[in-house]
Amino acid sequence: MIINNIATILLAAGKGTRLKPLTDEWPKCLMPIGSKPLLEYWLEALKELNLSKTLVNLHYLAPIVIEFLSREKFNGWAEWILEEELLGTAGTIKKNKDFIGNDTLLLIHADNWSLCKLDEFIDFHENHRPKHCPITMMTFETKSPETCGIVELNAENIVMHFHEKVSNPPGNKANAAIYLIEKEVIDWIYSHPAHKDFSTEVIPHFMGRIATWHNDFTHRDIGAIKDLQLAQNDDKPLFDLRQEEDEWQKKFLKNPVHHSIIKS
Repeated sequence: MIINNIATILLAAGKGTRLKPLTDEWPKCLMPIGSKPLLEYWLEALKELNLSKTLVNLHYLAPIVIEFLSREKFNGWAEWILEEELLGTAGTIKKNKDFIGNDTLLLIHADNWSLCKLDEFIDFHENHRPKHCPITMMTFETKSPETCGIVELNAENIVMHFHEKVSNPPGNKANAAIYLIEKEVIDWIYSHPAHKDFSTEVIPHFMGRIATWHNDFTHRDIGAIKDLQLAQNDDKPLFDLRQEEDEWQKKFLKNPVHHSIIKS
C-alpha cells in the first residue's frame, strides 16, 4: 500500500564543516556507512514504507548528489531541489509549501545516522499523539548532551522546555531532528517569512504542543569524524544486504573517502 498522506523532505544541503577535510571533495550526506552512503539508507527506509512523495534539498557539492539521485533506482521516485543559497530548515519548508500541500510533513535531517522504526513513529503521530500537538519530535538518549538539543518533558511526554546546545543541560534526552508536522505548523511557518531555523525559531512557538516518540535504537550525528568512524561498526538494516552493483555503486566503493575515514 502506498502512503499518500505524507510528504517527506530530506535535508541534505549542509556543508559538513566539522568533517573537514573529508568534506572538501565529498558531501556529508553521502558519507559511507559501511558499503552505502548515508542518504541511501534514508531513501531505502522511505521506499520500504511506500511513501509516495520524497524531496531532497541540495546545496553543497550538489552535482555529486544529483549524480547519486539520478541512479535508475531513484528515478521517478525521489525528487530534488537545488538551493543556490542555504535557506535554513524553516526556509526550505516555506520554499516547498506547494510540494507539501495538505499532507503531513515528515522532515528528516538526513545527515544523521539513524536506525529507527519509522512505521511506528508514523503510527504514533497519526493514532496516539495528544491531539493538541501538531508536531511529533523523535528523541534519543545522547552521551554528549551539550552538543544536542535537550528536551524537558511533562508526564505526557510533551516538550515543555528545549535547550539547544547549552553547557550542563538538564538531562540527556535529545531531539533527533526528525519530525512529523501538521499543516497548521506549515501555514504558521509560511506566514512568518523572517523565520529560517526550525529548532530555534519554530519549536519555541509550539512549546507545550510538541509530542515525542523515543527511538530506542541507533542515532548518531555523524558530523564529527569520531562518530562517523563509530557508525561503521553499527548494525545495518536488513535491506543493506541487498547489494545493487550499478556503475555508481562500483565507483563509490572505490572512492578514497572510505580509506580516509579509517585513517583520520
